Formats: sequence, structure tokens, C-alpha cells
Amino acid sequence: MDTADTLKLLSDPTRLRLVRLLTREELSVAELQEILNMGQSRISSHLGLLRQGELVEDRRDGKKSFYRLSNSIPAETTKLLNVVCEAFDKQSQADSDSQNLDRILDQRRELSEKFFSSIAENLGKYPCPGRSWEAIGHFLLKLTPRIKIADLGAGEGIISQLLARRAETVYCIDNSKRMVEVGTDLAKKNGFTNLHYKFGDIENVPLEDGEVELSLLSQALHHARQPLQALEEAYRILKPGGQILILDLLEHQFEEARELYNDQWLGFSQNQLYRWLKDVGFDQIEVSIVSKEPEEPYFETLLASAIK
Repeated sequence: MDTADTLKLLSDPTRLRLVRLLTREELSVAELQEILNMGQSRISSHLGLLRQGELVEDRRDGKKSFYRLSNSIPAETTKLLNVVCEAFDKQSQADSDSQNLDRILDQRRELSEKFFSSIAENLGKYPCPGRSWEAIGHFLLKLTPRIKIADLGAGEGIISQLLARRAETVYCIDNSKRMVEVGTDLAKKNGFTNLHYKFGDIENVPLEDGEVELSLLSQALHHARQPLQALEEAYRILKPGGQILILDLLEHQFEEARELYNDQWLGFSQNQLYRWLKDVGFDQIEVSIVSKEPEEPYFETLLASAIK
């Protein structure tokens, strides 16, 4: 699409507002409705035009559709979008959109924290898709002793409690303050002085660059709003030559997982996880299916590993 066509698309205020929002965050149609206070059909119509113009792209996740700015936008078009969006930033409507977007994102975070805080003391007994001893056994075979480890989205730290018996240091990162409190008490009870719990988001990890030799994401990535950003953070905190290990669900259609387990993503395909790791900069990437649950909905578990 040439510059004139792009400007024609952006000449409509609604489409401009949509593009501006999607430069910040991937959003569902329902979320866009709430932010813009518009009907579904109107928003879908404008999104359709933006998609035809190759400015946005959609992603199906179960029954939901999410929209984001297209990854294939040429550099010159990106510059044009930035200029137009910056000009719109000066209008009062932009402030309202930004405030509504921040509220939506806060709601996402609060819902996630509320869910995990509510089950913090009984997580070991709470159904957790993909968490099986068979899968964890495969996971542990990949581990290296006497190193510094970050367990991202650790929960109460069931894996970290095992790793701390031999690792030099283990950092457990979780976005539930209550989960951090429960894990800290458990570490003290078991006498671990090398096991440290930190409150934080896996998309903004409270650790320094190159601080650890191993980044773990065990059934945590599908809870991330932006899994790619979580992988970028896992890469950032690794030392050169460090390793990432991911245990997560294979892509599935069990829609109830969103409400039952607060899942943001219905698992991932092997190809998708491989591409993300490659895009972040990892090498020696391996992604494989390591277990399948015998009962419905027959969750399958992926194990991925890669080197920085």
C-alpha cells in the first residue's frame, strides 16, 4: 500500500484511534469496544479495512480474536504511523483512550493476581493443566547443578524447592504477593537460604542483565499477556551461554481454561514457540511434546530448550 492509501485509511478518526491503541497493545474486539465505547459491528468493520490495508493483523485463540499492528509493515509506513499517532496524541480524545487502555490492562493484571492469590495456599492441590510428575521429570533432566536460576512465574515454587537443594541460588518471580509470601514461608520452613522470592511480572523481571545461568518458565508462559516479551526478559537476565527451559501446554481448544485457570493463551504450537525463541535471539532450540494426559481434555505438554 502506498502513502496516499495509508493516509486515506488513517483519515477516519476511528481507524486512527484503533491503530494508535494497537501500537501499544494487542487487544480483543471486546476490549476495543470498552476502550472506545463503540459497538462491535462498527469496530469490526474498521478493523476489517485496516486488515485489508495490511496495517493490522488478527490472531485466533480459541473463540477469541486479538488484533495487533502488522509485523510486515514497511519501515517507511511505520514512520508515517508514528508521525500521525504523535499528532493525534495532542487531542483530548487521545488522553481518554490512553486512560481507558490503562484501565483495561490494570484489570487484566488484577484479575491474574486475584486468581493466584486466592489459590496460593492450596496450589499443590489445585488442578493445573500440564503439571504432571511425568512432565516435571523430563524438565528436571535438563537442569544443571550449582548455578544461578530464575524460576519465572514460579507460584509457590514447587520446582524451585527441588532445585534449591543443589543450585547456587534460585530466584522465584511471581506476580502474586500472596504467592510470594507463601513461597517465602515454605523456603524458611525447609531451611533454604539460597531460595529467594521476588514480587514481579515475567514480562518485566526484577533481575539485572546477565544475572542467571538458567531461566525457567514452567506452565507460566500461557499466563503472560505478551509471551514474546516474557521470552525477551528471560533472554535478558541470562548470561551468555545460559539456557532457557520452557514447560507449557501444546495448543488446545479447551476454552474453559480461561476462567478455570486464568489462562491468557490456549497453549502454543511447536512452530510458534520455536519462531519466538529464534526471533528473541536464542540458538540450539529444541521443542518437543513430552506428555499427554489420559483424560479429557487430553492436555499435551511441550518442553522447549535453547541457548543464549
